[in-house]
Amino acid sequence: MDRHVQELVTLKTIAESLNQSNDLTPMLNSVLKKLLELTGLTTGWIFLEDGPRHYRFVADHHLPPALQIDDKQPMRCGDCWCMDRYWAGRLKNAVNILNCKRIEDAIEHRTGDTYGITHHATVPLKAGNRRLGVMNVASPGKSKFTDEELALLEAVALQIGSAIERVRLFEAQQQRARMEERNRLARDLHDSVSQMLFSLSMTAKGVESLIASGQLDAARDSIRDIQSLSQNALKEMRALIMQLRPAGLEAGLLTALKAYGSQLGLTIDASMTGVRQLPRHVEEALWRIGQEALNNVIKHAGVLEAKVELEMEAEKVVLRITDKGRGMTTRSRRSGQSIGLSTMRERCEALGGRFALTSLHRKGTVVEITLPLEVANP
Repeated sequence: MDRHVQELVTLKTIAESLNQSNDLTPMLNSVLKKLLELTGLTTGWIFLEDGPRHYRFVADHHLPPALQIDDKQPMRCGDCWCMDRYWAGRLKNAVNILNCKRIEDAIEHRTGDTYGITHHATVPLKAGNRRLGVMNVASPGKSKFTDEELALLEAVALQIGSAIERVRLFEAQQQRARMEERNRLARDLHDSVSQMLFSLSMTAKGVESLIASGQLDAARDSIRDIQSLSQNALKEMRALIMQLRPAGLEAGLLTALKAYGSQLGLTIDASMTGVRQLPRHVEEALWRIGQEALNNVIKHAGVLEAKVELEMEAEKVVLRITDKGRGMTTRSRRSGQSIGLSTMRERCEALGGRFALTSLHRKGTVVEITLPLEVANP
């Protein structure tokens, strides 16, 4: 195959591999293995910057036994020539490292087989002007990489750097979503359970006074109020706990959403087409979006029934929640209700999905979430 064609195939394959995951470590291990297979090299490893003059050993493939001792401890600590050059700001492009200090130390101390590796190429990983780390690749008996090989490694490193930045942005977005979730739950606790407990406390104090003054009938009425308040507080607390730790999610997303709807006092008509094991992050995202959609039904729709449909296909999953309530006006979309809609949309788009809302005044609302799924290799 022509060299230029081979390079294009390599870059295309690497790009496809990098787009298959938002989990950094598995993604880097997978792409490193793929790169070595495509280039005919045998061994590689990746360090990522982790603070001033600190690095993390995050990925490797086919390390020599000498570098795998003590849970790969030789790779997790100590300085080497490539990292020294990186910290000094002198690693701008892919370069040939004349000797690998980690390999030299292994040979000197006879810690195990080095597979005949003595040299490696070092490639900086970066996103724009931001330095991220280095990637090293090697093969037994290979002491020098050609300019063409180094240029290809640089092109791949740019792809990897962009993917690392994308994953970090995704993780930051997930963290913001978790913080928003905690803040919302704190507000819900204050607005519901805390207020009920305060009322319980005040009513209990009143009962004591009523009994002391001989007003027993009034005291009995207050005790009934206490029972009602405590039951409502327990119901609210269970609903909040369900949001934090859905007990039914282990039995499936549809079961969990149906149980959550029941906790809210809704009658749920649930249906599912297709069977597939959903990735954890997809299932959790649909769970949170479904919760918010059901919350909107109970708060705004003015009905106590909702339909939940889950459609699973090879390449996508669709969650659809429908009610026949009062629908949304333009004003309500601009009000506080739009905050929940924005949260649902952001969760959906963070996973590359599509969020659709159809709502007509007094004719009901349909929330539809479509998320892409990875297609399993045959």
